[in-house]
Formats: sequence, C-alpha cells, structure tokens
Amino acid sequence: MTDDLLLETRGAVGVVTLNRPKALNALNLGMCRKLHPALDAWAADPAIQAVVIRGAGGRAFCAGGDVRAVALSVGDASVEEKERVSREFFRAEYGLNHRIHYFGKPFIALVDGVCMGGGLGLSIHGTHRVVTEKLVLAMPETAIGFFPDVGGGWFLPRFPGESGTYLGLTGARCDAADAMWLGYATHHVESARLDAVLDALVSAPWGTGAASTVVDTVLAGFHADAGTSPLGVQHAAIDRCFAAERVDDIQQALEVEGTPWAQETWATLLHMCPASLKVTLRQLRMGRTRDYVEMANVEYRLSQSMTARPDFREGIRAVLVDKDNKPHWQPTTLAEVTEDMVEALFAPLPHDTWTVPARRG
Repeated sequence: MTDDLLLETRGAVGVVTLNRPKALNALNLGMCRKLHPALDAWAADPAIQAVVIRGAGGRAFCAGGDVRAVALSVGDASVEEKERVSREFFRAEYGLNHRIHYFGKPFIALVDGVCMGGGLGLSIHGTHRVVTEKLVLAMPETAIGFFPDVGGGWFLPRFPGESGTYLGLTGARCDAADAMWLGYATHHVESARLDAVLDALVSAPWGTGAASTVVDTVLAGFHADAGTSPLGVQHAAIDRCFAAERVDDIQQALEVEGTPWAQETWATLLHMCPASLKVTLRQLRMGRTRDYVEMANVEYRLSQSMTARPDFREGIRAVLVDKDNKPHWQPTTLAEVTEDMVEALFAPLPHDTWTVPARRG
C-alpha cells in the first residue's frame, strides 16, 4: 500500500488526497487503514484546525467503496475466507465513517465529479461539503444486490420528504443543484476554483475565532448559486409515490402517477435486485427513528448478510465486471422475496458481535 492515499499537513490544515484516479478513487481496505489513524492524530493535535479531503484526477471525488475487490478477491474461496474479506473491509470502512462523524473539528470535503456510495460516507459525515458543476451524486447499491450503506440508513431518511427513499431505491443521479436542495452540499464552487479554496483555507486567520466560523467565512467567499434542482421540481411526485411501506405499493403508485418520469422510475425499479429493494426500504424506514450509531450497527450486520448472497457477486459481475447490465437475480421477483427472508438478513450475526464505538461526541 503506497500512494493510493496521500496525507500532508499544510499549516493548520490536514490534507487528504484520494489517489486512485484510474479507479475513480474508489476506497479500498488499505486506504481505510491508513486514513483512520491519521485522523486520530489530527483530532488530537491542537495545531491542526481542520481537515480537507479531495480526490485526484479531476473525474471523481470517490466512486464508492471498492466492493468489486470484495466480490472478486474471494473467487471460489471457502465460506470462511469470503466472510473474512467482507468482515475486514466493512469494519474498516464503517469505522472510518464513524471517525469522521465524530471528528470534532471542521472536516471539509471538496466533492468534484463522481461521488457514489462510499464517497458519501467520506463526505456526509463531515461538517462541510463543497460540490462543483461536475458533481454526479448517487447511492446505486440496489443495482448490485447490496443496499445504501455508509450511514445511508441514517442520512437518506433525513433528506427532504421521500427524496431519500427515492434515491436509495432507484440509485438516481443528482447534480450540484440537487445536492444543495437535499442538504448534502453546504457550498457550490466552480471546479476550477477548488485549488484556490484549499489555499484560502490554509492561509485563513486561524485562532481569530472558532475554527468552524473561519471555515464558514472562507467558503462563503467562493460560494455561487447552483441553479434550480430537478429533484426539487419533482419532489411532490416523489413524495406521493415513495411514501408507501411496501415496494409493491411504491410501484403501484408510480403506475397510477402515469407520467414519463413515473414510467421511467417504475422501469428502473424493475431492473434492481428485488431482495435489495425490500431490504433497503425496511432499512430506510427503520432509520427514521434511530440515530446514526444504531443504524451503523444495523448496516454492519446487513453488509455481512448481503455480501454472502449470490445476488451481490452477480450484481458486481453485471454492473462492474462484464458490464452487460443483465443481472440474474435470485429470487427474480419482489413476490418471491418473503418477509421471513428479509427478517433473516437483519438478524444478529452468529459469532460476530462487532459494533461501531458507542461514543456520541
């Protein structure tokens, strides 16, 4: 593990650069293991006032956790080996998300280009998210037989109305205006100005007030209007169609809605993994009333049960390996995914009681 993650200190700012541009800066196990202790050290260092995280290459902030590696590294390995690989990766990733969530200092993500899945885990748990006109934001996990993790069960239900349900089930892509409307983004800045943003943070008058106030002032000087959010324009229909407690009822509501948007959305849901859809809706409904720590622990259990299913490797094959986008799901329809099957996927894991730390500050 060498240069996949670059760490430097510039004045009072710790700078993290995700450095896998050919892989759209997908987060792998080694990167998690290198970043976590660095954040521990910066959190404890009074000379460090803030941390900035960014992606190299200009195309992506972070396209997600490297689930392709999780699925493919095990191949025909034993059940025990498959479980070990999945266990190590998700413990490291969720532990890192937790570290960011409770970092205690300004944590600024410069989100330029693709940000999906695990990229949201590296950004949404911080204090500031600067997005650009190149942003492509999504939680596309139901297309690969998985579920919107990295805290998705906590943050998606806190987006306006049923927008989080819509995004979590369909994997729909958002632009910068959508990100501002959702509350994911705190600022919108031209991509070409991001280096200047970092320079301004490094040279900011730290020590003249609260660190968060200094960051707010610097970022406000670069912020520009992101325009009208297509998601916001569509929000009334989203709220009507995605308020149901069953995926079948959501599909029926879309059929009744009957608009081109509804028809396209209905077709999208038909393409997604049926088990993932039912698991995700239950996860998001649970997350309405549970805090971040509770949902992180639910998601760890789900990460292990869902990666053990054939759908996960099939989804990775169809979307990320062969790229034929023709997955063969098991079961093939929503009707075949019983409540008992869903319940079993949320059950405590035998011989695995790992949880994120209970700290809330």
